[in-house]
Amino acid sequence: MKRIALLLIFSFSHLLIFSTFAQDDPIVMKIAGKPVPRSEFEYNYNKNNTDNVIDRKDLEEYVDLFINYKLKVQAAEDAKMDTAQSFIDEFHTYRDQQIRPLLVPAGAEDKEVRDYYDGLLKQLDGHDLRLPAHIFLMVPQKSTEAEQAEKKTRIDSIYQALQAGADFAELAQKCSEDSRSAVRGGQLTWFGPGQLVPEFEKVMYDLKKGETSEPFLSSVGYHIVRLMDCKPLEPFDTLAPQIRRFLESRGMADRLAQQATDSLAKERGLTPEQLLDAETERLCAKDMELKYLVQEYHDGLLLYEISKTQVWDPAAADTVALQNYFKKNKKKYAWGVPHYYGMVYYAAQKEDVKKVQKLLKGVDESQWTARVRDAFNKDSVTVRMEQPRLYAKGEHATLDSLVFKVSEGKTRVRQGFPHAAVIGRVLKKSPQKWTDVGSQVVSDYQAECERQFVEELRRRYEVETYPDVIATVNKH
Repeated sequence: MKRIALLLIFSFSHLLIFSTFAQDDPIVMKIAGKPVPRSEFEYNYNKNNTDNVIDRKDLEEYVDLFINYKLKVQAAEDAKMDTAQSFIDEFHTYRDQQIRPLLVPAGAEDKEVRDYYDGLLKQLDGHDLRLPAHIFLMVPQKSTEAEQAEKKTRIDSIYQALQAGADFAELAQKCSEDSRSAVRGGQLTWFGPGQLVPEFEKVMYDLKKGETSEPFLSSVGYHIVRLMDCKPLEPFDTLAPQIRRFLESRGMADRLAQQATDSLAKERGLTPEQLLDAETERLCAKDMELKYLVQEYHDGLLLYEISKTQVWDPAAADTVALQNYFKKNKKKYAWGVPHYYGMVYYAAQKEDVKKVQKLLKGVDESQWTARVRDAFNKDSVTVRMEQPRLYAKGEHATLDSLVFKVSEGKTRVRQGFPHAAVIGRVLKKSPQKWTDVGSQVVSDYQAECERQFVEELRRRYEVETYPDVIATVNKH
């Protein structure tokens, strides 16, 4: 979740910095000697303060956030995280999603739609489209003569019933072995030439609307076909939206982008990667929005990487530091209602309730589910468990009735496992261990480590801001 938030919320940038800046794009600040133009700051400030952003920041607040972000990105670049192949590959994946579609020639998608329609016309070869229904009995290739004869007898009896006035759709639902069409009374979809097995296609095109064929054998089995309807192919303008949606679902955009990239690379004597590098530089020089969007991917990935390696992972792994942080801030995690840390479980046999309690006595809470699974559920499931966790009073009806003596919930047991029980400990005013509120402690300690990390970066790098220019943001 942090990674997504960083990429979407903290969209800061400085991948492509020009050596000179236009007079109408003054510098708002310098980070480690690198200038940040007003256009870059405005792009990010406006993007992160749209109407749908929950935690909107005023300009002064955002300046600090922006500086902190740029400092982290600078630190990541100084650590050469942007040279790691894993980073390069991931960045290029994001970048190429933006650049490759811009290389597709104008009108290429329209041509694809037209070509597909023309292909349909060619395939029809003057024929119309047909909507058949069928009753089908499968005859596997390895079936015996007796099995084939049995299917022939059945299809003939179905046909006789039709001749006697039986309803085709009802017989299809009852007798057809094509389950997909049987539920629709045997109806298939619209077909043209070349889309069905030859025997079926010939019969279908020999029928007139409303006619029913005699039984016939194809390469897959016996059929009786009724022609429900026929029509010419609709005009291009009518079908074009439907064809476009179909081609889009089949990856038309990606295919055209890949074709354009490969074609241009070959034409210029470059590798596709070299072409995309060159086109990124060219297109970003012309389009400021695109330039900052590409930077957003670049810097967001760097921010994630340095935060993960320098803050989040070390903080989450340091159990001694987490324990100490919890002890110093224990009041912060106090609560107003009793809690219970433990596991709710359900036994098929009453005697297993006490057996579970005995089995888990003195066992670390993290091993409870594994121990019960190994002892009771190897051959068949006799004890069902919920994961051990922290419960507040009023959160779980069965636990409330067993631990806090609340009347509701006593009958809330699983079918086949009528004996509900709990194992754990009551926590009246606050957690006893940092692991009782582990995710919250980890998150809070990571935030503290991140604050310290930013303070260290502020000491390491020089930051210059130009308040007079910052005051002109969105006012020029």
